[in-house]
Amino acid sequence: MESPNHTDVDPSVFFLLGIPGLEQFHLWLSLPVCGLGTATIVGNITILVVVATEPVLHKPVYLFLCMLSTIDLAASVSTVPKLLAILWCGAGHISASACLAQMFFIHAFCMMESTVLLAMAFDRYVAICHPLHYATILTDTMIARIGVAVVMRGSLLMLPCPFLIGRLNFCQSHVILHTYCEHMAVVKLACGDTRPNHVYGLTAALLVIGVDLFCIGLSYALIAQAVLHLSSCEARSKALGTCGSHVCVILISYTPALFSFFTHRFGHHVPVHIHILLANVYLLFPPALNPVVYGVKTKEIHKRVVRVFQSGQGTGIKASE
Repeated sequence: MESPNHTDVDPSVFFLLGIPGLEQFHLWLSLPVCGLGTATIVGNITILVVVATEPVLHKPVYLFLCMLSTIDLAASVSTVPKLLAILWCGAGHISASACLAQMFFIHAFCMMESTVLLAMAFDRYVAICHPLHYATILTDTMIARIGVAVVMRGSLLMLPCPFLIGRLNFCQSHVILHTYCEHMAVVKLACGDTRPNHVYGLTAALLVIGVDLFCIGLSYALIAQAVLHLSSCEARSKALGTCGSHVCVILISYTPALFSFFTHRFGHHVPVHIHILLANVYLLFPPALNPVVYGVKTKEIHKRVVRVFQSGQGTGIKASE
């Protein structure tokens, strides 16, 4: 697959190349992308429907899970359609305004997801370390405020991005060596001083990944300390069991994010296609796997998902009779 000749291309149009070096495998790579995109939509909509229709699940931990599912769905809509268009037919053309919009939403949703994971860690901390005050701390008003903070934090941290990109001149290639408009991949095409963009990118990453991981680690350190003071082994097991799903989601979300971040910053000898594959793993896998983790490891959700499918099968059988 050849990229178009960009010497005579409209300067307001970019071209997403996909995965350089793996062009011959684009059709094959579209299969897992399509599968993960479908799993993201089905899984997260199932979580939203189950929590919305079951009053017993209207608790803080499940409301945070709904926030996570909503963000995952929005992030998937921002990436998967264009990614499949590139992999299927090389439709990598994207206008500058659309590129900026995609860049803003993808990175903002990633920041929002990290903030929700931090809120879920706080929820587990309060539930285990201050169980008697759980209902008075995590009220509906507090959850609504956290939801607003999630959206505001992601949006405000990404707000400088379009302005910093808009000040740049792209006097050379307009071919983006990526599957989506990733901030630093676009900055590399610019002429002139790009230091503010590099500083901004590093600062935003540290403010999100660094701060959130530190706070999540602190929460679980306090949780571990409280659990060790429990006298009953059964109580310890039950307390740790309530954190299992969240820990799995944290590992699924942050592991590829950290790999992608460190290889991008320090892996100068790592092939370009490895950078891009890691970035896509970070965007595609967590939204698809998060509903599976909570559906399997959380008994309340698992039971109600099974009940929904059983009632659906029962309705189908009656209709056929």
